[in-house]
Amino acid sequence: MLKKLLTFILAGGEGKRLYPLTKYRAKPAVPFGGKYRIIDFTLSNCLNSGIKKIFVLTQYKSQSLMAHLRRGWSIFNPEIGEFIIPVPPQMRVSKDWYLGTADAIYQNLDLLEEEYDSIKPEYILILSGDHIYKMDYTKLVEYHINNNADLTISSIEVSYEEAKSYGVMEIDFNYRVTGFQEKPEHPRTIPGKSDKCLVSMGIYVFNKKILVEALIEDANDKDSVHDFGKNIIPKLIKNNYRVYCYPFNKNRIASDADYWRDVGTISSYYEANMDLAYVEPKFNLYEKEWPIRTYNIQSPPAKFVFANVREQRVGHALDSIICDGVIVSGGKVENSILSPNVRINSFSYVKSSILFEGVNVGRKARLYKVIVDKYVNIPPGEEIGYDLDKDRERFTVTDDGIVVIPKNYKF
Repeated sequence: MLKKLLTFILAGGEGKRLYPLTKYRAKPAVPFGGKYRIIDFTLSNCLNSGIKKIFVLTQYKSQSLMAHLRRGWSIFNPEIGEFIIPVPPQMRVSKDWYLGTADAIYQNLDLLEEEYDSIKPEYILILSGDHIYKMDYTKLVEYHINNNADLTISSIEVSYEEAKSYGVMEIDFNYRVTGFQEKPEHPRTIPGKSDKCLVSMGIYVFNKKILVEALIEDANDKDSVHDFGKNIIPKLIKNNYRVYCYPFNKNRIASDADYWRDVGTISSYYEANMDLAYVEPKFNLYEKEWPIRTYNIQSPPAKFVFANVREQRVGHALDSIICDGVIVSGGKVENSILSPNVRINSFSYVKSSILFEGVNVGRKARLYKVIVDKYVNIPPGEEIGYDLDKDRERFTVTDDGIVVIPKNYKF
């Protein structure tokens, strides 16, 4: 089955709603969970599923992403047909960049027909590079084949309000999709569950022949925005193709069977990071049967120093994720994520915050609900997250009070 499968990961997202974290990098390349990048979760799912023929379609600010792929994911053997290859827009069919999710695949149909013809794929797996979850894709492909489907869409239940941001499906008793609304103002709810909707996870399995025909037809439609959710899927359903829904809860991976997060906003990104730091994390990085792989920076072990209780100079961290190279030197860290080579200096206090690589927190500085991008030096005595009106004069502050300091910011 896997010999007949070719995978595309859509990783060109500009990530406007994640700005300023996407000021210098594409959304899939944004650091996550201390040591990872967002795309590592999709790539790890591929690796753990035995999928090793992967094209990563890049576009906006792709240098950071491509460097990460080169450093951390050059692990497959091309001599036996394994590969992870980044593919930027090449203007082979027009002078446009990728105009939508469907157009991104359309512009690379040659990868199915010409250069990699020796693969002879029958099934095309299309994934997003900007979601956090665990999934065995082989079970999805098996489900697709067993249903003799033309297209299978992985789905998850979300609340009525959340559904307005996704593609919403209607299905019959056999899980065949009978209707599809892309980001509807009034989404259709699940029968018997008036507060829940069934939405697309942006994970598709196509029969190659059907996909090629649909993309060529869509490319010639001047009224199309060349998007799978807005154009391709509704048209296939309308024309009575066999479109099936695959419920995500059928894909049992360890204790994370129902965990899926679209980290498309600062708030959702922040909450997904915080999910990792609980005593019993909502998303578990520590289960050996489904490891999450990444590029590991070569740094010394983390270190905690000073324990002078009388001076309140105690270097410790509670309910937090601490990466290699971190030094907590007489400061206090609670419910936070510290990326490699972060330094927390004496008498400082970091709570409910995410610090990217190379951040230095000066003596007696205080941070609360702050995301600090790479290589920022927080001056001694600085307080951020306690006076949001003051913070808004300098930084991005979300409606729920998360302060974001951009990469290389100078105080």
